[in-house]
Amino acid sequence: MPKRSRENTLQIYLSDDEQYILEQKWKASGMKSKSSFIRHLILYGYVYDVNYDHLREYNAQLARIGNNLNQIAKRMNATGNVYQADVKEVKELMKQVWRSQKSMLSKQPSIKQ
Repeated sequence: MPKRSRENTLQIYLSDDEQYILEQKWKASGMKSKSSFIRHLILYGYVYDVNYDHLREYNAQLARIGNNLNQIAKRMNATGNVYQADVKEVKELMKQVWRSQKSMLSKQPSIKQ
């Protein structure tokens, strides 16, 4: 039997779901062996560590804006009147939404290769 060029073994434990995903990705890759597929992932694959703190801040800010809009809508429904101050506040709230949207998008991670 010829001597192997790769002498180190790797043993991992997978859940049924992880095993299924591995099988599907390996088959989709068209590689002949799972070993070569896993080696390729180790050498050329990427692991992404994404920080979603800015999304939590964004969601909290949107929730506050939504609460303000709901209060204005309740007041309008209760009185049957649309007040200029409410219209102005809604416009300002929408500006806040767009500013927070731009801010959130600017904080998205860029993928570097």
